[in-house]
Amino acid sequence: MGFGAEDIRILRDKTGAGMMDCKKALDETSGDTDKAVEWLRKKGINTAAKKSSRNTSDGLITVNTKENSGIIVEINSETDFVARNDTFINFCADISNLSLEKKINSVQNLLKSNFLDSKLDVKDALTNIISKLGENIVINRLFYAEDEEAFFQKYVHNSVNKNSGKIGVLLEYNAKEKNDIVDEFSKNICMHVAATEPKSINISGLDEGIIENEKQIYSEQLKNSGKPKEIIEKIVLGKINKFYEEVCLLEQFFVMDTKVKIKDEIENFNKKNNLNFEIKKFNIFKLGQS
Repeated sequence: MGFGAEDIRILRDKTGAGMMDCKKALDETSGDTDKAVEWLRKKGINTAAKKSSRNTSDGLITVNTKENSGIIVEINSETDFVARNDTFINFCADISNLSLEKKINSVQNLLKSNFLDSKLDVKDALTNIISKLGENIVINRLFYAEDEEAFFQKYVHNSVNKNSGKIGVLLEYNAKEKNDIVDEFSKNICMHVAATEPKSINISGLDEGIIENEKQIYSEQLKNSGKPKEIIEKIVLGKINKFYEEVCLLEQFFVMDTKVKIKDEIENFNKKNNLNFEIKKFNIFKLGQS
């Protein structure tokens, strides 16, 4: 046979494969560990191919920032059990760090990138983790942003650690400086975004098609009300203004103080601290949404 229990253990530590698979690999390669690793990789590729059509409805959103850049990534698994597995969590962290460090702006580019310090690319590393965890795993989407004149903040909800959870928010903002006060305030804004899922920062940034669709819905609802046209128009306008308060971030009432709109909260914050805080962009990833 030419190998023993210690060889099997070493191969398991290297690959994460099961004991019987490791024994079979060493049998097939006359006890050569390096060849056994390759044999398992090939076996893993076949195994992963069979799993690649299975539904991936769980997983994690991972958000990572540097001072002037940020990344938000969704990686899906089949079950929450795997999503909370340390191997999967570490893989999400590695992908996030890699994407941030290399400024990767698409899943396609990510899959072709070298995975950490190994000779594998991310596509091969993904195949290996599918084989190891026994579930289909998909890098679903990512968003990378950088701006030398801006700062970035993150927030994750239903988290497994400080960077990964079921909802992730990446906020880009301007301020005179980044200090503890700004850090806390920007995190509160992120928490608000996670809770309310706004469609735009302000009214001017809202898609005109969405506004027109809402107007048509409200007009249709009032068509048979018997009210004069000018009254209906005023009612529709009032409903649209209410709609803005629901979907435009600056028009929303702050979840931490429901009597104050976000735009007024920011104005008060700037007056108090002389910091000129301004929201530039935000991205929210919610698990399972595209």
